[in-house]
Amino acid sequence: MVPKGWTLLQVSDICKLQNGNSFKPHEWDTQGLPIIRIQNLNGSDNYNYFSGVPQDKWLVEPGQLLFSWAGTKGVSFGPFIWNGPKGVLNQHIYKVFANENVHGHWLYLALLHITQKIEAQAHGFKSTLLHVQKKDIDNQFVLTPPVAEQKKIAQILSTWDNAISVTEKLLTNSQLQKKALMQKLLTGKKRLLDERGVRYGGEWHRAELGAVLDYMQPTPYLVDSTDYNDSYSIPVLTAGKSFILGYTNEEHGIYHAPLPAIIFDDFTTDSKFVDFEFKAKSSAMKILTAKKGVSAKYIFEAMQMLKFKIGGHQRHWISIYSNLVIPIPDAKEQQKIASALSTADAEISTLEKKLACLKEEKKALMQQLLTGKRRVKMDEAVAA
Repeated sequence: MVPKGWTLLQVSDICKLQNGNSFKPHEWDTQGLPIIRIQNLNGSDNYNYFSGVPQDKWLVEPGQLLFSWAGTKGVSFGPFIWNGPKGVLNQHIYKVFANENVHGHWLYLALLHITQKIEAQAHGFKSTLLHVQKKDIDNQFVLTPPVAEQKKIAQILSTWDNAISVTEKLLTNSQLQKKALMQKLLTGKKRLLDERGVRYGGEWHRAELGAVLDYMQPTPYLVDSTDYNDSYSIPVLTAGKSFILGYTNEEHGIYHAPLPAIIFDDFTTDSKFVDFEFKAKSSAMKILTAKKGVSAKYIFEAMQMLKFKIGGHQRHWISIYSNLVIPIPDAKEQQKIASALSTADAEISTLEKKLACLKEEKKALMQQLLTGKRRVKMDEAVAA
């Protein structure tokens, strides 16, 4: 149903798409205008350059709306507002020009909104890498309000964008502060105060990880089924980036103790600190626990400081990683350092949750505003 006063149009009715140029390797240079490729849409400043005379249709100025028609789903596919330097546009990316009576930022939001449909209808949508034709974009339908309402919708959603941007900067700053703190505390360059207010001054010793950590295989704790459901209570973990793969209702083989523990991917050497019961997915995971008088949190943070180059597809804990050496203070100073870093973690976690909440709220509001389920007036937003 088309909201009152709106029009159902196709993308080709509201904007023009103009493809970039196919720059050949022999045209690449080390100076000139940067060639804007798909990887640069996500912030990479690794450029090839073009030192020839560019055609006007290749030129991209900061603020130009672009659409990547060949990229990774959810990462580099879809619309982007270019915020890098002036450059020339490579193939697989369109310059997007708003037609008359189409507000530029509303157009960006409208293209974001239909990207999910474009992905679902695209050739190869089941794979990670997407590649569509111009008609796959042009033929998408867009509910289009009058330009004054477009502008108001863009203004409202820009408020959320600003809040998200501020929170992202705060999160980045907190993460950098924690890294700096780790560098000082885990090397002994900065010593904390004990419970009497006296700075720790005892000598540190060095120990192999295998001397301070016990390990066990995850076999008794492996999940039987991957039919995860968020309504279930037991998390299934990986030491990789995703950490929580899902939740299971299996009641047997749950890892309860000792906690906290460190889960360790024997192939990638990724690790995560865990202080709650769980089940595991991969037999390549090691479960590491601290020996008596050792803080698991301290050891985990010290492991993050190790510079270890992975060599080939092999298991690492027993043969190599457990032999790596870290500096260790006495038990009380370990706990003090662990507590300080946990405080930093709590601040980061709070900001991550706030950021996720803001993004979900914006997503829901954008769905309402761009479909006309929630209408705006020129003075305030009201429910339709």
